[in-house]
Amino acid sequence: MIEKRRVFIQKLAGLSLASMVGCKPLVAASAPVKRTGKPIILSTWDNKPANNRAWEILSTGGRALDAVEQGVMITEADPNDTSVGYGGFPDRDGNVTLDACIMDEKGRCGAVAYLQHIMHPIRVARLVMDKTPHWMLVGDGALAFALAEGMKKENLLTPKAEAAWREWLKSSNYKPISSENHDTIGMVALDQNGQLSGACTTSGAAWKMKGRVGDSPIIGAGLYVDNEVGAASATGLGEMVVRACGAHTIIEFMRQGLSPEMACKKTLERIIRLWPEHKGQQLGLLAIDNQGNIGGYGLRPGYKMTVTDDSGTRVVVPKHLFEWD
Repeated sequence: MIEKRRVFIQKLAGLSLASMVGCKPLVAASAPVKRTGKPIILSTWDNKPANNRAWEILSTGGRALDAVEQGVMITEADPNDTSVGYGGFPDRDGNVTLDACIMDEKGRCGAVAYLQHIMHPIRVARLVMDKTPHWMLVGDGALAFALAEGMKKENLLTPKAEAAWREWLKSSNYKPISSENHDTIGMVALDQNGQLSGACTTSGAAWKMKGRVGDSPIIGAGLYVDNEVGAASATGLGEMVVRACGAHTIIEFMRQGLSPEMACKKTLERIIRLWPEHKGQQLGLLAIDNQGNIGGYGLRPGYKMTVTDDSGTRVVVPKHLFEWD
């Protein structure tokens, strides 16, 4: 009799809690349904060449993971992009240091931080995921691993970036994160098998302190993928994103039923509550759900996203919260 009463009280408590939060009682999640649909790619800023490379893989039935890796490698090798890879502006000591992470549909992930002399940090991050028992390698350890995997040590400081650094030394003032100093390419993709993956890579904020690492290589901050929900990435001042676990927060809002756009908006609002000194900074978020719906939001005007699907590649301008101060 006592045991039956205990079971009755437990069931009653569960029903009462469900009624208070306006939902059904919690039940065990069903097995994920395999999805098939049209592939789509979404990346931060105007990154058409990166998207086009990724589309070459997706459009022929390739895996989203391979598409995002190969896509962002285009930006990493672009000497004219001053916030990603080769050509990226250095830290205050004149060193180009790179951060990157990658995540697949199974929740596997790999990352590198404070990596120097390697053209493609995203490739190293993929190898960390595929070939080591770890999820992140940093600094000299990441470099040694990359060299052991056959990568070539290179000088990543271009004449253009070096000239900009020497000009900066005259004042030594930090630059706000803006459309010219935007810190990152984040790319997420959905393939023909309904599988999601994402990649994020950067040379970090220009003139940062030696050893600084932002949100880009942090799973849950600069990038997060949950195949049952969606994938999300962030760009801008990493210190802002980390405070709110930006990419993961987007996914959790989407899990609650919000669209990708509204999930990005709500996350951005949470970020600025946690970072009231956001004046003068730019931040951009993007997301894709498991059905291929996309969305993004910017802190201020100027943020762009690049979309590629079977209708082509186009740059879109998301909504934003504030005008420039």
